[in-house]
Amino acid sequence: MAKKQPTYRIRFLNEGKIFELYAKSVSQGALFGFIEVSGLLWGRKSDLIVDPTEQDLQNEFAGVSCIHVPMHSIVRIDEVDKSGGAKIIPLAVGKDAPPSPTIPIYTPGGTGPASPKK
Repeated sequence: MAKKQPTYRIRFLNEGKIFELYAKSVSQGALFGFIEVSGLLWGRKSDLIVDPTEQDLQNEFAGVSCIHVPMHSIVRIDEVDKSGGAKIIPLAVGKDAPPSPTIPIYTPGGTGPASPKK
């Protein structure tokens, strides 16, 4: 019996936001320091609720067969049982950022939301 091809959930930092995508293939690419992501998967077409962020990502990556993500931008890569909808997760910046489902990211130089207090 053939083994089912794995599905990967990739989270990476891009332009101050976390992009979450699903793909069929993730590997260390031919470009040094980059992760190669190909076979992008999108949410089911039969879903009644349309997520505007997923549509934005589909438009941004329309016609793209493979993306090369800098290794230092990767937040995490998970092998999952089934794919979901792609999404953009905003990052809170500054002391007055409203509470929201964000992922704190450590930034070198102690300027990010998760940086230790001095």
